[in-house]
Amino acid sequence: MTISWLYLFLAGFLEIFLAVGLKASQGFTRFWPSVLAITSLTASVYTLSQSAKVLPIGLAYAVWTGIGAVGVTIFGILFLQESINLLKLSCILLITLGMVGLK
Repeated sequence: MTISWLYLFLAGFLEIFLAVGLKASQGFTRFWPSVLAITSLTASVYTLSQSAKVLPIGLAYAVWTGIGAVGVTIFGILFLQESINLLKLSCILLITLGMVGLK
């Protein structure tokens, strides 16, 4: 069961690279960011599928998307000068609590 969770967290982490690659690719018009996005997508879905061999798919999918959403939001705040406010932080907390609650 533990390896399934490791696969799931890796899948979520890779989803962050997918989103960053999509942003940087500018609609797949830039080669290397496009490669990053496609490679991250493939690896993320593969590791998600490995975790779903053992974990319930509803749980795996919710945690996968939650890690991606929280991770991309934090990345945007830290590195892309995206706005930060109490509502955004509260929503990140709620998503995180939801993932913990599902486990």
